[in-house]
Amino acid sequence: MNRYLLLLFMGILCSCTTKNSRYTNFQPGQVWEDNNGQHINAHGGGILYHNDTYYWYGEHKIEGHQGNTAQVGVHVYSSKDLYNWKDEGIALEVDTLNPKADIAKGCIIERPKVIYNQKTNKYIMWFHLELISLGYDAARSGVAISDSPTGPFTYLKSMRPNKGNWPLNVEEFHKRAVADSVKSAYCGGKECLPNHPDSLNILGRDFEGGQMARDMNLFVDDNGKAYHLYSSEENSTLHIAELSDDYLSHTGNYVRVFPNRYMEAPSIMKTSEGKYYFIGSDCTSWNPNPARSATSDHIFGPWTELGNPVIGTEDQKATTFKSQSTYILPVQGKKDAFIFMADRWKPNNAIDGRYIWLPIQFDNDRIILEWKDQWDLSVFN
Repeated sequence: MNRYLLLLFMGILCSCTTKNSRYTNFQPGQVWEDNNGQHINAHGGGILYHNDTYYWYGEHKIEGHQGNTAQVGVHVYSSKDLYNWKDEGIALEVDTLNPKADIAKGCIIERPKVIYNQKTNKYIMWFHLELISLGYDAARSGVAISDSPTGPFTYLKSMRPNKGNWPLNVEEFHKRAVADSVKSAYCGGKECLPNHPDSLNILGRDFEGGQMARDMNLFVDDNGKAYHLYSSEENSTLHIAELSDDYLSHTGNYVRVFPNRYMEAPSIMKTSEGKYYFIGSDCTSWNPNPARSATSDHIFGPWTELGNPVIGTEDQKATTFKSQSTYILPVQGKKDAFIFMADRWKPNNAIDGRYIWLPIQFDNDRIILEWKDQWDLSVFN
């Protein structure tokens, strides 16, 4: 009897261990289950590492095309090893009571990112916000705050960044009067603008009301300064903007980079040698395209493009493994170990979107992305 009870106890222990620590590697593109056996629901996400724990924030999707709008909010998961994730619930809920609220149910919340402010002991979330029923014309940045990494986050405000401020690398022609023929909004794709954004002076058009902000990311530098990267000027030009000390607003210091290159899905990292690297994508709606990379010695540039970081088949290079970048994750405890995080979007059934995580390799001053069916953190040893 004692032997039977011992075997029964060991079976239960093994079962629990398997359920809570079932993954020992990454399997890009496959269903990735959380501790409850549900596919992780954190699309367009980013990672916060705090107090020996990783927190993964992302868009909570539902089934069907409606899942491309915010019906629930921002989901958060926690992990100690990056393979196995615990569902921590909804960090930021949409407003289900007030249809006129900025984050009313049915608005668009994309690419949420969270950073921790050591001075205020607050967790700060930024995200790309499109107001309900306006399509992608609002082009705003939303901000929320919490006392806990798992929330609940309290929505504070939204804005178009850097209202009334010229970038540090502004040209004199930007300050001239904008032609009456320039529209207040275009469709946001490469074929939408009739001319170069500088010829139209989209920057000057939006000077008084604030600059457009769509695909975005956050980055905290070694000195604690935080930066907001966002696709601006009808998606044609990326802006890199310094945040205030409390991370809740902009200081007015920002630069325009990659003008007329239509850089979406911006992500950024910094190596131990102090060199910055950027990975982004072209602007082709939900359709995947070749990734782009760049490097700089200073976050405000100048930035030098390095081309497509993907090596592999022609299809892999043309589609970035059928995915789009969302974040570059530094692996704690390992020198210059970074993970490329990307989404394989499924716009017709948004909840079924998959995650592509791959190790970033270095080849002299270039970064390399190469497909792996499965891999683990030992590649960084």
